Amino acid sequence: MTEVGPGLAGALSLIADVADFPEPGILFKDITPLLADHTALNEVVEALATPARGSDGGAVVDKVLGMESRGFILGAPVALALGVGFVPVRKAGKLPRETFAVSYALEYGEATLEVHRDSLRPGERVLLVDDVLATGGTARATIDLVERCGAAVH
Repeated sequence: MTEVGPGLAGALSLIADVADFPEPGILFKDITPLLADHTALNEVVEALATPARGSDGGAVVDKVLGMESRGFILGAPVALALGVGFVPVRKAGKLPRETFAVSYALEYGEATLEVHRDSLRPGERVLLVDDVLATGGTARATIDLVERCGAAVH
């Protein structure tokens, strides 16, 4: 595959629209072509990390949270780029230890997200990473989980 350029616009041009997936009426944004292109993936990771950097280039957050499941793919390299830890926010029943849980509405149903109770410390600042914003329900539920842990979203 030929690497895309220039910059973030080129990277985002690789995202493919898939109509009626996973249900009729949903326009799915397939990020796998972007992920397969090293240059494009690097552009996106750096763009996602930028808001969490101070004027000196250092991280102004303590952790990056990635929402299941494509938020894991993007969130983990963002955490590495920032030099901070990564915390997965999972669907219900996927985490093995004690969790906080929040249920929320999706554009095509309902879901519950969980985070380990000890994954964030009070006062920590976090950056949320997911692959796409549809209704905002996943982001809002994750913010609720962060606040239940005593942390704050950057």
